Amino acid sequence: MKRLVAALAVLAALAACGQAPDRVHTSADADAPVVVRPMVFREPDPDMRRGLGPDGRPDLCARAKCVALTFDDGPMEHTERLLEMLARYDAKATFFVVGQMVEEFPEVVRKEVEQGHEIANHSWNHANLASLSADGVTAQIQRTQDAILQHSGYRSVLLRPPYGSSNAQVAKIAASFGLPEIIWAVDPLDWRDRNSSLIARRVLSQTGKGDVVLLHDIHASTVDAVPRILEGLAAKGFKFVTVSTLFAGTELKPGHQYRERHAAVAR
Repeated sequence: MKRLVAALAVLAALAACGQAPDRVHTSADADAPVVVRPMVFREPDPDMRRGLGPDGRPDLCARAKCVALTFDDGPMEHTERLLEMLARYDAKATFFVVGQMVEEFPEVVRKEVEQGHEIANHSWNHANLASLSADGVTAQIQRTQDAILQHSGYRSVLLRPPYGSSNAQVAKIAASFGLPEIIWAVDPLDWRDRNSSLIARRVLSQTGKGDVVLLHDIHASTVDAVPRILEGLAAKGFKFVTVSTLFAGTELKPGHQYRERHAAVAR
């Protein structure tokens, strides 16, 4: 019941702009000591943050036909089925998670990390960050950073503002956290049209080399579309990589927006 209530709350936030918490809440605020399951800490490689691969050279995506599939708003009950699909194609993805759902499905976030996917910040409760005060934006980002780290041992290095809604204030606060804003180049409107065939056709027809693709693992219809998306893009020679891998060789500046490899939105 607790998970159902939290899930419904997040879905309601997707239909209307959410409100920020009254203050920043970090793991240090909790009355009880934080208990973290033993795990390997996944601190992002500093060379990757500078845009270099582990061997000090630009990543393969400078030459290969790479695409970054990104999944927003989870985790939720469909996410584990999605992970099985991705594993069959040895595909890596980036999950822009909502902090409230990380709290409800921590074991799913751990599976995402264990399987080599990237975890990134998508706010605490899917609030429209551009409509909040500075304290509200900070709280949304901080609480989610804390939840990801606490439950998975992974430190997020990317932010996706809900609805893609940002402004100068959001950019400044994102920069203070060291987080570039990752938007998208391809939106198949899976959040609006719950038709798996239509979703797959849009992704296959619109996706090009170096694109960031927006999808949502909270919708069964989107997860149902993934096998066709993976099969179709693989047949075209695409490699499925995380956002950080896609942009290796390109400096991602905190507070700046990126939609595809080598493309930034000017402030």
